[in-house]
Amino acid sequence: MDFFSILTLVGGLAMFLYGMQVMGDGLEKISGGKLEKILENLTSNPVKAVVLGAAVTAVIQSSSATTVMVVGFVNSGIMQLSQAVGVIMGANIGTTITSWILSLSGIESTNFFIRLLKPSSFSPILALIGVIFLVFLKSPKKKDIGSILVGFAVLMFGMDTMSSAVKPLADVPEFTSILLKFTNPLLGVLAGLVLTAVIQSSSASVGILQALCMTGAVQYSAALPIIMGQNIGTCVTALLSSVGANKNAKRAAMVHLYFNIIGTGVFMGAFYLINAFVHLPFMTEAANPAGIAVIHSVFNITATLILLPFSKVLVKLACITIRDTKEDIVVSEEDQEFMILESRFLEKPGFAMEQSRNAARKMAEESHNALGIAFQLVDSYSEEAAQRVEKIESKVDRYEDELGTYLIKLNHKDLSQEDSHSLSIMLHCIGDFERISDHALNIMESAREMYDKKAHFSEKAMEELHVLENAVEDIVETAYMVFSKQDVALAEAIEPLEEVIDELSKELKRRHVQRLRAGACTIEMGFILSDITTSLERIADHCSNIGVCVTQVREDLYDTHSHLDNVKNTPDERFFHMLEKVRARYVLP
Repeated sequence: MDFFSILTLVGGLAMFLYGMQVMGDGLEKISGGKLEKILENLTSNPVKAVVLGAAVTAVIQSSSATTVMVVGFVNSGIMQLSQAVGVIMGANIGTTITSWILSLSGIESTNFFIRLLKPSSFSPILALIGVIFLVFLKSPKKKDIGSILVGFAVLMFGMDTMSSAVKPLADVPEFTSILLKFTNPLLGVLAGLVLTAVIQSSSASVGILQALCMTGAVQYSAALPIIMGQNIGTCVTALLSSVGANKNAKRAAMVHLYFNIIGTGVFMGAFYLINAFVHLPFMTEAANPAGIAVIHSVFNITATLILLPFSKVLVKLACITIRDTKEDIVVSEEDQEFMILESRFLEKPGFAMEQSRNAARKMAEESHNALGIAFQLVDSYSEEAAQRVEKIESKVDRYEDELGTYLIKLNHKDLSQEDSHSLSIMLHCIGDFERISDHALNIMESAREMYDKKAHFSEKAMEELHVLENAVEDIVETAYMVFSKQDVALAEAIEPLEEVIDELSKELKRRHVQRLRAGACTIEMGFILSDITTSLERIADHCSNIGVCVTQVREDLYDTHSHLDNVKNTPDERFFHMLEKVRARYVLP
C-alpha cells in the first residue's frame, strides 16, 4: 500500500464521515424537533421507551445524539432517570440500522436487479436527484430532502472509496498479523473502544470495520470483540456531555456506560464459553459487511432483552457511582421551569426551537396572568394579590433575559426557514410581553395607591373603566393567539381593537374632566385614572407590535411604521368594517 493509496483511504474516510453528518443534519431538519418532542412526552412504560429510542435513533442515524439529548432531558427535569434507561437501550438498537444500510455495499451478483440494490449502483441516481432538489427547488423541505440524498450518496461513495483503498492490504503480511492480535478479546475490545471514542460515532466506526472486512483479511474472531468495544466507546460522547450537568444527568450517562459494559461482559462471557465447548466454525472465517451488521444487531438486541428487566439495578448502580451529598443544591420550582432552555439542546436546533416556543408561550401566559390580577386589584385590592403581580413581573423579566440569550445563541445555528421566521418573531415579541407585565405592575401600583389613600372611583367611572379593560383583555388574548399560532389572518383583528382602545381612553379622560368640573371627582383621582388608562393604551400598542411583527416576518418585510400607516390611513373597506364592529361592541355607558 503506497502513499497515494493512503491518501485515497483518508479521502474516503473524510467523505464517509461528512456524508453521515450531512445526512444526519438533513434528517434532523426534516423532523423539525418533532422526534425529540416525542421522546420528551414519553410515558414511564419501559418497552415503549425502548421502541421510541430505537425509532428516533434509526431516523437521525446517531445513538450518540439521542443519548446526549436524553442527558439534556434529565438535566432539565423533562425526563426522569428511570425513563431514560429504556431510551438509552433503544438508541443502541436503533444505531444498528446504519450497519445494515452499509452492508448493502458488500452485495456481489451478476443479476441486474440484485446489482441495483448495491449502493454504488443507486447512490449516483440519489445524488443527481438530491442536487436537483438543492439547486433548482426553492422549498426548504425539498432542499432538506436533497441534503439527505446527497449526504447518503457521499457516505456510500466514501465507503466504496475506503473499501477500494484497503483491498491491497489483504496481501500485506504485517496488516494481517496486526488483525490477528485483535482475536485476543481484550485487545479487540480496546481497539474498538479507542476508535469509537476518537471519532465519537459507533455508526461510523462500524462502517470503517465493514470497509476493512471487504479486504477478506478480517476474521470474525477479530471483528466480534472490536464491535463490543465500539459499543462501549460510543458512551464517551454522553459522558463528555454530562460534564457540568446535574447529578441525575451524570447518572443517565453512567447508565449508558454500565449498560454497554455489563452487556458486553455478559455477551462475551456467554459467547466465548459456548465457543470453548463447541468451537464455532465461523470464527475463523473472513468477516463480511452483512456479518458485521448481524453481530452488531444481535448484541444490542440481546443486551437489551437481558438488561431491560434489571433497569432499576442500572439506575441503582448509577446512583451509587454518583452519590447525593449534603451540599447538593435543591433546585427551586422556578429554576426548574427555566431549565427547558438547556444548552445541550442547541446541538439539535429543531428541538431547541420547540423548547424556546414553549418558554415564550409560558412567558406570554405569565404576563397575561399578571394583567388579569392587576385588573382585579383595581376593583378589590389585596396585598397578597399585589405581591403575586410583583413576583410574576420579576419572573417575566427573567424570561426575557434567559430566553433572549438562548435565542441569540440559537440564531447562529443552521435553522430551517420556518424556524428562522419563528426565531425572529420571538426575538421581537418577548420585549412586548415583558413591557405588558411592566404595565400590569403599574396598574397594580395605582390600585395600591388608591387603597393606601382609601380613595375609589365613582360607580360611573368604574363602569367606563371596565369597558376599556374588557377591550384590552380582548386585544391581549388576540395578540397572544396570533403569536402562538403565527396566524397572519387573525392579526388583522388587532389594529381595529387598538384604534378603539385609543378612542375609549380619550373619551374616559374627557368624561373625567366633566366630572371634575361638576365636583363629582378629585384631581388626585384624575391622576390615578390617567396612569391606568395610559398603561392600558400602552398595552394595546404592544399587542399591535406583536400583530405587526408576525405579519411582517411572515411576509419578509420589516417596516413597521409603513405597515401601520397603510392599515390605518389607506382606504380599506375591510379595516373600516371591522372598526365599526369593534366600536359597536365596546360602547361606554
